[in-house]
Amino acid sequence: QVQLVESGGGLVQAGDSLRLSCAASGLAFSDYTMGWFRQAPGKEREFVAAIIWSGGSSSYADSVKGRFTISRDNAKNTVYLQMNSLKPEDTAVYYCAADSKFWPPRRNGMIYWGKGTLVTVSS
Repeated sequence: QVQLVESGGGLVQAGDSLRLSCAASGLAFSDYTMGWFRQAPGKEREFVAAIIWSGGSSSYADSVKGRFTISRDNAKNTVYLQMNSLKPEDTAVYYCAADSKFWPPRRNGMIYWGKGTLVTVSS
């Protein structure tokens, strides 16, 4: 059974940083593209970032480019999202997702999803 468990969310002020983690189990982690998505209140879920199975390439939404960094540790079956210079508009539930070996990432084709972690950025 595949499980993706996010952690690291919380309440921060604008300009602060947070690092989200997603621990994966039940899958061959190093064979999967991993991604982060988010859903703000009243809005559709949107792509944030993705990283190729080897960690050698990454992709970002324009809204987070230059502020967020995705990384992974295949030895620990964990993917991270370092979020710097947070803005109130980054407030959302952040979801970790996994897909088979596709690159560029299939933003609408992720196979497995976590339950999410809430990030709230106050102004």
